Amino acid sequence: MDGLKVVQQALPPVQNIAILGATGSIGTSTLDVIKRHPDRYKVLAVSGFSQLQKLADIAIEFAVQKVVVNTFEDAKAIRKLIPASIDNKNFDIQISYGPEALTQIVEADDVDTVMSAIVGAAGLVPTLAAIKAGKKVLLANKESLVMSGELFMQAVKEHKATLIPIDSEHNAIFQCLPHNYQYAQPQHSGISHLLLTASGGPFRESLPAELENVTPNQACAHPNWDMGRKISVDSASMMNKGLEFIEAKWLFGVSEDQIKVVIHPQSTIHSMVQYKDGSVIAQMGNPDMRTPIAHALAYPERIESGVSSLDFFTQTDLSFQAPEAQRFPNLFLAMQASRLGQAATTALNAANEIAVDAFLNEQIRFTDIYKINQQVVDAQCQPALHDIKAVLSHDKLCRDMALEIISRIRQ
Repeated sequence: MDGLKVVQQALPPVQNIAILGATGSIGTSTLDVIKRHPDRYKVLAVSGFSQLQKLADIAIEFAVQKVVVNTFEDAKAIRKLIPASIDNKNFDIQISYGPEALTQIVEADDVDTVMSAIVGAAGLVPTLAAIKAGKKVLLANKESLVMSGELFMQAVKEHKATLIPIDSEHNAIFQCLPHNYQYAQPQHSGISHLLLTASGGPFRESLPAELENVTPNQACAHPNWDMGRKISVDSASMMNKGLEFIEAKWLFGVSEDQIKVVIHPQSTIHSMVQYKDGSVIAQMGNPDMRTPIAHALAYPERIESGVSSLDFFTQTDLSFQAPEAQRFPNLFLAMQASRLGQAATTALNAANEIAVDAFLNEQIRFTDIYKINQQVVDAQCQPALHDIKAVLSHDKLCRDMALEIISRIRQ
């Protein structure tokens, strides 16, 4: 299908992979799956933001050719962490830094597959570069679609890239769609709704008034998934599901009315597709990101991921409920922003990244995240964004506005 491709282009027997965000939870899980299949996958390049020792260890263990870090100082520091040789093996690793270096590694002719696992807006430009280079892109960076969904999917079609979602919910929907699904035409496949499941996070049963004084550690204590702190806070506020709502719209070419969010505390069903004949097809499994990563790496084949099979005889309950706007206002704000358009979703993502960072640094309350997001979206939802330059400019404007609001809150 156009846009999100089901029938991917032929890849070589051994896939050369670049992992953007190799030290994060998705990057670590990707490396774990790859380690199980050394005859199928070779890690050619990796990037990391701050965990330099971990990045150096990865570079050594997987004998990568290229490493990208954030700054010149980081490049000097990681060079000292990587010896010239170990056990008579030459480690002539190319080390570079900055956004342009990220773009260069994904565009390289010898890279077949790119895992986009950088958290936040920083992942947009290199991910789009990989798409324009016609690569197989495994998308774990939801901000790329939240900020530039229409432009992004147009590029997938134009450059004949292969795009496979990694988020467990979107990967589940991908698995539940018919093999001949036509992008942006769900009615031709008899589809009624996409059902995005959500655990509800650590505050699923909390009263709205109780959220005022929650701490960053409480917000990061996800009951089912082991994730980074930013994503964990987004899950606690259900902004993560709001961003996934926007992402699903663009990934599968459906309208907001064709997406429903369902709270499913057990995280056993990762998402579902509801058909017009009354059927519902669900993808199930233990909550471990190695499952969707293995699926995407090997698609359309199946490989061992290291995840144990779901034991149905120990499943005591599968429960579902509707999300409440009073408890999870960020989710409903994201749905509203999706209907308003690209400027609103870019504003939402920018404000949320700034607000969550402020919350993690104990500068604002948990409930302030929504207030900041709402103010920025309301003020910055109008301009038309026709290219990536305009998207990035709007993103910066909204970040600056969020910082200004935070400074007023702290006074």
